[in-house]
Amino acid sequence: MTEKRSPAIAAAIILAGFLILFFAMPPIMLWLAEFSPWLAAAFGIAAVLAFFLIFWLRARYQQRK
Repeated sequence: MTEKRSPAIAAAIILAGFLILFFAMPPIMLWLAEFSPWLAAAFGIAAVLAFFLIFWLRARYQQRK
């Protein structure tokens, strides 16, 4: 039974982490935009891509197991 819950718990933890990141993202981007709008845009793009990258890497890891 624990083996069935483990992926769901891991996904929930990852989603919670990204929820916190995306909640804090607007102030971070506004602060970065004071230095460079390109830096703020790069941070936003990196945060969104990281969301998909984490789940893609996790799926590849699960396929090997």
